[in-house]
Amino acid sequence: MFDLIPFRKRNEDPFGHMLKSFNDMVENSFLSPFGTGSQPFRTDIREEEDKYSVEAELPGIAKEDIDIQVQGNELIIRAKRNDVVEQKDDSNRIIRQERRSGEFIRRFYVDHIDEEHIKARLEEGVLKLEIPKRPGDDQSRRRIQID
Repeated sequence: MFDLIPFRKRNEDPFGHMLKSFNDMVENSFLSPFGTGSQPFRTDIREEEDKYSVEAELPGIAKEDIDIQVQGNELIIRAKRNDVVEQKDDSNRIIRQERRSGEFIRRFYVDHIDEEHIKARLEEGVLKLEIPKRPGDDQSRRRIQID
């Protein structure tokens, strides 16, 4: 009866299986402080008539550890995390100490914005940016007819 239960398919690629297992392990939430392997933090961007609204999830990061810059046509958001967790016993001896640190960067293409009037605030782990568009810039789109 044991010979009827397949142990491994003949066409299964052992290297592909190993690579998939490694990728699954790396992308697991316990290794990444924000729960994703490839994207450092989640961001929502909305375009309105006169501004862009950006919301970035930065749980557990203080506003002093967030840097927002506009360089040319790029909006750059950097966030640093340096966490130390200590547990001591009654004799004040450390029985466990864990550290987690890293820098997370997101870059976005921006154009025709009023850099001087960008507003940012941090509320309950969510960074909220209001990026006004420059007045007078032609933001209209024109559909091109195909001949």
